[in-house]
Amino acid sequence: MSRHLIEKYRQRAAQETGACARPRGGRLTVALVYPNTYYQGMSNLGLQTVYRMLNSREDTLCERFFLPDPEDLDEHRRTGFPLVSVETQSPLDEFDLVAFSISFENDYLNLPILFELGRLPIWQDDRSGRHPLILCGGVCAFMNPEPLAEIMDLFAVGEAEVILPGLLEAMLAVEESPRDQLLHRLAQLPGIYLPSGYNVSYTEDGQLQEMTPHGDCPEQVQRQWQAQLDDSQSSTCVATPDTEFGSMRLVEVSRGCPRACRFCAAGFIYRPFREHSVTHLQRELLGEEEAPGRVGLVAAAVSDYGALAEVGQAVLDKGGEVSVSSVRIDAVTTEQVQVLAVSGHKTLALAPEAGSQRMRDVINKGIDEEQILTAVQMLAEGGMINLKLYFMVGLPSETMNDVQAIIDLTAKIRLAWEEIGKARGRLGRLQLSVNPFVPKPWTPLQWAAMERRSSLEKKYRLLQKQLRPMANVDLNLESLRHAELQGFLSRGDRRVARALSPLAEGKSLKAACKEAGLDPAFYLHRERANDELFPWEIIAQGVQRRYLYEEYLAALHARTGDSCHPGCRRCGMAC
Repeated sequence: MSRHLIEKYRQRAAQETGACARPRGGRLTVALVYPNTYYQGMSNLGLQTVYRMLNSREDTLCERFFLPDPEDLDEHRRTGFPLVSVETQSPLDEFDLVAFSISFENDYLNLPILFELGRLPIWQDDRSGRHPLILCGGVCAFMNPEPLAEIMDLFAVGEAEVILPGLLEAMLAVEESPRDQLLHRLAQLPGIYLPSGYNVSYTEDGQLQEMTPHGDCPEQVQRQWQAQLDDSQSSTCVATPDTEFGSMRLVEVSRGCPRACRFCAAGFIYRPFREHSVTHLQRELLGEEEAPGRVGLVAAAVSDYGALAEVGQAVLDKGGEVSVSSVRIDAVTTEQVQVLAVSGHKTLALAPEAGSQRMRDVINKGIDEEQILTAVQMLAEGGMINLKLYFMVGLPSETMNDVQAIIDLTAKIRLAWEEIGKARGRLGRLQLSVNPFVPKPWTPLQWAAMERRSSLEKKYRLLQKQLRPMANVDLNLESLRHAELQGFLSRGDRRVARALSPLAEGKSLKAACKEAGLDPAFYLHRERANDELFPWEIIAQGVQRRYLYEEYLAALHARTGDSCHPGCRRCGMAC
């Protein structure tokens, strides 16, 4: 036993406010696992919401597990000390249900380590009745569950508020029964996907041919979503200084996004777009007698929330502070900026995504250069010292001229930013974050090929040559290796799981695929045909394939499309 690790977990638990540690007492025990470190995972609102839901029940007990910190991993392996929970330092394999919450595809690479330290067989077929059931939830579970289909027993397809109560009631009601019978019983619940309940076949050239259900499994699993957002609240329930956001309380403002940017999965897999009412948010933020402290408002489109300034000012009036991660270029207002400046904000992020108008039309960004520069001026005059800008390269039909347009737009933004900075006597910095485009399931660009590394490297070199010499400009280029891994895993089928172990060992994608008998170019660099069956279509997301393909064709011709608006049913959902 490692006394050092035990003491570290105990100290971590002692720093927390709001965590739950209760005796088991015959309760259904759930291990909630985030496949990354405590520092990166504890602020995740999905994780916090599920934790609160489970521990608000008298018949259920939930404890949290995280990937060990890098400096602790060797000690775990050297001593044989197992993965244990934050709350009571109990081993993972002693729980009834192990529930993974996964938001990012690159975190799949941590699964082999977690299963090893958790003393659980990673492959579904190798587990028996003495092992806990393994459930996967989170964004990745209802965007494309197939890369983990041979690992997980079950997937929660949709939002926890709707799925969890029925799942828990079913597990609590079941008396002792064989593992396969229990799994098939749970697969009858809305939003539960049982991957072993389907026979999968492929064509000679490797494309998915058919996914045939057997037994009572449905042909597609319907995504579940919370119709009325005010019926629940996703917010921080466990506060700790040992995380990315410290003790800031994060509160969800809305879910989804009405903008319909063609590259962004959040705008499609969370449809219809939903918002909390002003009354609900004010009650949530201001209901206690004491000051609300520092509040982080979370949404894909925070500045689209019409009452943001009103809610923010109410928090300020009660002695609190307001924080947001980014604002919309065409939605940010002077009043919103003022609230953030008074709260101590020094840096805000804008996402032009592309430098040329043609490329912004390709992705249906819905903004022009004048709007970008107006937003920049508003932030600078409002007191923001630093500005972060998000761009992408490698979008469909992009040329070197479009990449040059990123440089030209940055120069214009820098000029405007510096003029206002000089007038106030303080120059800030522009921080450019450039990411390769990764095609995502359930977006109009899911048919597109990901650009090859050699071409992306050429674009990176142009950006480095012209942006790095600019004064007060910092350039951050995302790792092309990480982007390729994300692309490989995001649109993969269930065969790609065989590459996870070699990838986790540090092997290159090419080497890992060779070991698994796969061709990475098949998943990354191939434009899909209109009629190709996608692995993720085992899910009935609600957004029609016909609509997505029409938007893809519009993108290829740089034609803009509509955003979501009340009464629209064009995509198949009712907004």
